[in-house]
Amino acid sequence: MKWLDKLPWMIVIVTVLTIGLAPYVPQPHVVEKLNMLVAGSLAKPIDMFDLVMHGTPWVLLILKTIRQFAAKL
Repeated sequence: MKWLDKLPWMIVIVTVLTIGLAPYVPQPHVVEKLNMLVAGSLAKPIDMFDLVMHGTPWVLLILKTIRQFAAKL
């Protein structure tokens, strides 16, 4: 996962703030899709694609954070 270590923090943070949270009103898309997943109503392919698209920046942020702290140990 050296590619994740080489990925600049600024790109990850900007991606989370834009794609990861957009659209901002009435609620972030990723929150809406996670609520649909919990409710069991995430059935349409477009909804699944939206969850993956808006959730990927968050997953990258979490993985990069874990790797950063693991490298310091």
